[in-house]
Amino acid sequence: MAGYKPKVISLTKRPGQTFGFYLRVEHGEDGHLIRSLDMGGPAELAGMKDGDRILRVNGAFVDGLSHSEVVDLVRNGGATVAFHTLDEASYKQAKAQGVNLSDPNNAPVVNGVAKHALKPKLCYLAKSSSGYGFSLRSVNGQQGLFMTEVLSGNVADRAGVKANDRLLEVNGEDVEDSTHEQVVEKIKQSGSSLMFLLIDEEADRYYQIKRIKVGASSATVKYLPHKPRIVDMTKGSDGYGFLLREEPNQTGHLIRDIDRGSPAERAGLKDMDRLVAVDGKEVDGCSHDQVVDRIRQSGNKCCLLVVDKDTDQMYKQGRVSPMLFWEERNDSLSPPSYTEAVKLPPTPVQETEEELKPKLCKMEKTSAGYGFHLNGIQGVCGQYIKEVVRGGMAEKAGLEDDDIVVEVNRVNVEQSSHDEVVGIIRNGGSSLEMLVAKKSIYDQLKAKGVPITRQLLGEASYVEVHSAETPEACEEVEYEEVERPETPNERARERTPSVSSSSSSNDSEDERL
Repeated sequence: MAGYKPKVISLTKRPGQTFGFYLRVEHGEDGHLIRSLDMGGPAELAGMKDGDRILRVNGAFVDGLSHSEVVDLVRNGGATVAFHTLDEASYKQAKAQGVNLSDPNNAPVVNGVAKHALKPKLCYLAKSSSGYGFSLRSVNGQQGLFMTEVLSGNVADRAGVKANDRLLEVNGEDVEDSTHEQVVEKIKQSGSSLMFLLIDEEADRYYQIKRIKVGASSATVKYLPHKPRIVDMTKGSDGYGFLLREEPNQTGHLIRDIDRGSPAERAGLKDMDRLVAVDGKEVDGCSHDQVVDRIRQSGNKCCLLVVDKDTDQMYKQGRVSPMLFWEERNDSLSPPSYTEAVKLPPTPVQETEEELKPKLCKMEKTSAGYGFHLNGIQGVCGQYIKEVVRGGMAEKAGLEDDDIVVEVNRVNVEQSSHDEVVGIIRNGGSSLEMLVAKKSIYDQLKAKGVPITRQLLGEASYVEVHSAETPEACEEVEYEEVERPETPNERARERTPSVSSSSSSNDSEDERL
């Protein structure tokens, strides 16, 4: 993507506020447009311009996604979201020239500051009829072998190999102390493809000065042709819509039997994808039940790192984990340095006392119940709220999906079983009082060793009590228990309704963000 440098702009918003711009899709215009910037808002202060196109949201390429999908990515990204943007003129020129805007080989700039990491690189070469298009040379007085005669446009050049790169590994084997003849023999025995670990002159000098051992674990994977995929899913009413299987004569946890129209299919999961990580935690070495538990413990949403067959084979050839892709992506989204941060608007800091508070929710039962599900994992203490019915008693009282239940009718239930908590609720008659906390707040308070009690509420003693005087149009809601699968071949199906944004007309769509 030479000549087209996207900017990475990290925006932070206050609770209940927006990033200060509209995201629009307009008739006759390509891409997701930034419009109607609030003067002095986070987006305007960070350098966004009217007409800029959003290419990525938190690293996910969005140029080909629908308006509602991009809106969901932004909304689900939390209080801080990283946007890759390109100015209007560059975007239109790139489109006219057929430039691949998803090309990761172009280093973005962060709020105007170019980023260049001094790293070794993994390069995958698939032999053509004319060979690989490079030669090896040794230099008197210098350790190792170096790339030379890299033919422009040939296999090695397209794979990211540059003249004078030093060769460190061939197919995951260290060759720094090997002779020229030994390395040539390894290459010949490799067959029709190679995975090289290389380091350029600048990075090599840096590692030598710092006396750091160079290894594949610190390499960039941006030149590799096959990419792992990050799949963000929101649970549907019937789960996620796929089977997680362990197949005979195959390693790893495999995705199978994806339901048509399910969250899994919409998010891009493919049959026979191998699952690498759940919410950033690698699952190689985990049992089937452990992986299922991780997915369930994600709550209403989960993020999977998966590889297809070609990608899996490529990474295995280099003896490296696809987690390198995840780690490099996260590094690209890490908070900006001080130099970069001074270009960002100051992030409002809220009082810790105000943030770290539970909620006391009081409600009365209607003929349709309270309007939520109580979820738990069989044999594990701790209960949380799920499937809060829109317009029901629970929602009006302030309950939200994934809230952790601390007290029920003034009884602490953090160490109670699911059946015990259900019993307390049923014995309460037609009224219910729950002390709950958002999961993030609950985790922070526990990490600080702060007991979660009503004393943390201060003057705001409870959320408004809602009675059953107003008829409610909601379904009968029962308490349910999330159980573990009986066998490794049972479905880990967790589904959620999708959320869509509104559209202003047939010619354009916009959403305030």
